Amino acid sequence: MSKAKNGDTVKIHYTGRLKDGTVFDSSLDREPLQFTIGEKKIIQGVEKGVIGMEPEESKIIEVNANEAYGPYRDDMVLDIPKNQFPPDISPEVGQQLELHQTDDQSIVVTVTKVSDISVTLDANHPLAGKDLIFDVRLIEIL
Repeated sequence: MSKAKNGDTVKIHYTGRLKDGTVFDSSLDREPLQFTIGEKKIIQGVEKGVIGMEPEESKIIEVNANEAYGPYRDDMVLDIPKNQFPPDISPEVGQQLELHQTDDQSIVVTVTKVSDISVTLDANHPLAGKDLIFDVRLIEIL
């Protein structure tokens, strides 16, 4: 039976969870995830973990934060004066906002704190700084 290698296009089902068991994503209720090994379009640690798997094989892949969404960076957290928000936006903790930067790029930030005078925005990915665990089943090698 063939094993997945660099350059192969594969389909996997996965469940991603944190070390405490909290599930943050799963493909089990949708189509399998399809990607080509080596294109670096998915989490690097998962891509590496699939190499050597055979179709229908399952395994647990542990991915440290650096091979997932990177470390949590304090320099990506900023406080904005509340009066700089447009009047039609009432920031609330947990709300996600899209900011447009000067180079026409946009970035998604999460509101983490709201006070009378400022709003704290966090541009880190919600899973930054977290080690992740994936239960992966290789469905097929295309």
